[in-house]
Amino acid sequence: MELKTVRIENPSDLNFILGQSHFIKTVEDIHEALVTAVPGIKFGLAFCESSGEALVRASGTDPELVALAKKNALALSAGHAFIVILGAGFFPINVFGTRSRMGPRS
Repeated sequence: MELKTVRIENPSDLNFILGQSHFIKTVEDIHEALVTAVPGIKFGLAFCESSGEALVRASGTDPELVALAKKNALALSAGHAFIVILGAGFFPINVFGTRSRMGPRS
């Protein structure tokens, strides 16, 4: 196994979330969760597929943040990884739900 270090490009020192998921609808699900949790949120989201053509799916509410998320996802090139770049003034705590919003935890 070869391990590599990849620097996350973040020229404006924005907050970001780096995560992992195995579900093909991850982009749609995360997009919906973000806009539902914080009306008016600005973000970019990109997800690296791991099978087939290994595409990078992207979505968001701000084209510059979407482009930045996609650029970072392409640099990571790690299947099932996603990155969310949050706009200025938005924080991970704004979108990480409480137990009541996220449902029961195991």
